[in-house]
Amino acid sequence: MPTSVNLVKAELQQIDLAKPEAAPTLKVAVQFNPELLKVSFANQIQTSEGAGDQRGSPAQQFVGAGTTKLAVQLWFDVNAPQEGETVNDVRKMTEKITHFITPKPDPKDNKKFLPPGVRFIWGSFQFDGLMESLEESLEFFSNEGIPLRASITMNLSQQKIDQYKFPRAAPAKIALPGTRPLTAAPAGSTVQNLAANQGKADDWQSIAAANGIENPRNLQVGQLLDLNAKIGASGGIGGSVPLLNEPGVSVNLSAQTSFRTE
Repeated sequence: MPTSVNLVKAELQQIDLAKPEAAPTLKVAVQFNPELLKVSFANQIQTSEGAGDQRGSPAQQFVGAGTTKLAVQLWFDVNAPQEGETVNDVRKMTEKITHFITPKPDPKDNKKFLPPGVRFIWGSFQFDGLMESLEESLEFFSNEGIPLRASITMNLSQQKIDQYKFPRAAPAKIALPGTRPLTAAPAGSTVQNLAANQGKADDWQSIAAANGIENPRNLQVGQLLDLNAKIGASGGIGGSVPLLNEPGVSVNLSAQTSFRTE
């Protein structure tokens, strides 16, 4: 039976953009992971008046910092399984998202208000910026007029063109020779029986392949087996390697990138 996989939830975090390495002051996990992440890049270009050859194209120059924007749509539904306290009004869920667009007093000047820094993070994707706009649609109501389902479209922006950062995977740990205990096969034993005794009945074929055994039902008495060895996801011998489902990536060279989950 395949092992169930807990999908990683996307998360919004309140951060200090001046100190992005500091711990977030607030974390809010989304109810459903988004189906699409849309990232757009833009440069501020200005055409110089009277510059360049009048017979050719006018000269252009970069006059300001570039911008990067992220558009995300999130869904909320009170009829779906909920974590923590159960609510019957979807606005109780969406108010946690609208928090990130609400200006807060400036710690340096109480007369000024600033929107909080926002970090959207999901697996290997991370975007830091400010929430530029938010649109909420209430789409389903109870007989009492209570909204039960909603969608939120939010747009984050940062005043620079940033490159994607992909964390490096941790190197696989390979056991050194002589560090794993071996099991001696008793008379009449099979790989299936030995694996079952270790609680690894579902892995007996991989164990047999890793030990180079062609006939798992015909073991020699005293034959040594490594019951911890099995063929990994990459085809090598070692522990099983989980495969992480991450958003697929498609790049549009016209300065627009889309991330979609299948």
